[in-house]
Amino acid sequence: MLRRRKTSASELKRDPLAHGGPLSMSQNTRSFFNFSQLVLSAGHLKPPPVLKHSKITYFEVEILDVQSKKQICIVDKIPPSSTLLDVKHKFHKACPQWYPSRIGLQLERNGPFLKDSVNIQSLAASSIITLYFTDLGQQVGWTTFFLTEYTGPLLIYLLFYIRLSTIYDQVESTKNFRHPVVQ
Repeated sequence: MLRRRKTSASELKRDPLAHGGPLSMSQNTRSFFNFSQLVLSAGHLKPPPVLKHSKITYFEVEILDVQSKKQICIVDKIPPSSTLLDVKHKFHKACPQWYPSRIGLQLERNGPFLKDSVNIQSLAASSIITLYFTDLGQQVGWTTFFLTEYTGPLLIYLLFYIRLSTIYDQVESTKNFRHPVVQ
């Protein structure tokens, strides 16, 4: 047990607040400052609201190889509002050798490829979704495709327009007259 210690007169002079004595103005503001610091550090007066258990169900996506039907990966904790593109990104994190643009996913082995904008909840019959994976190979961007497709014919037309002597004979290549359609 703790024994109570008797206070001396000198201690009462130093701490008049401890025994209900009068406070001076400087001691009053100091104690108010200390009290306000205590209140501010205590945080919210109301307790935070109790979190109720959410009824959100998460889906698991099992990804199988199309040819061998072997399981490649299971992507779990997918919220119902996710799209197939989100699943492809999580699949890429689990298996980094396949980029999202190379991944083709199907509901059935011989079915059509699913679009990236398809909502996962629309595919689900239960909490586990089985999708079949196909590697689409390396994908080429539209800018690259456009430039390679249309640069070749433009260069070939330019060769005929300037009338190179390797394409035309000497007499034809020296003629300056061109038909108005060529111009």
